[in-house]
Amino acid sequence: MKKHLRYAFSQYGVKELEGNKNNPQITSYFKELGYKGKMVKDETAWCSAFVNWVLKMCDAPYTGKLNARSWLDIGMETSNPQPGDIVVLWRESKNSWKGHVGFYISQVDDEIFVLGGNQDNQVKISGYPSSRLLGYRVVV
Repeated sequence: MKKHLRYAFSQYGVKELEGNKNNPQITSYFKELGYKGKMVKDETAWCSAFVNWVLKMCDAPYTGKLNARSWLDIGMETSNPQPGDIVVLWRESKNSWKGHVGFYISQVDDEIFVLGGNQDNQVKISGYPSSRLLGYRVVV
């Protein structure tokens, strides 16, 4: 298993806190990347912050950006993803600026299983329709 994937799994189950409190582990993902102030809340979209944090902690290349689609511009594109490769998905519509990013785990039929942050407000593995795929990237 790739080092960064082990690191990502070490965060499994980290989740947002309800109400006005913030989970300090989630806010640390932002702070480690240099984001501070009002933006640093566990309700802020944090899938890209999580992936950035994991890769930074492992001395691997990362975007430093909070938008999921920024991951389409790093590493090498692949059509044969391996566990731990980056998965970028669209959100709302394929042409929207919105997206989701996480680590590829597997694919079963038309469902891609992704380990990521901000999946039902926590770090966990979730399945996504393969029709939402924008690309796979190898960064390490």
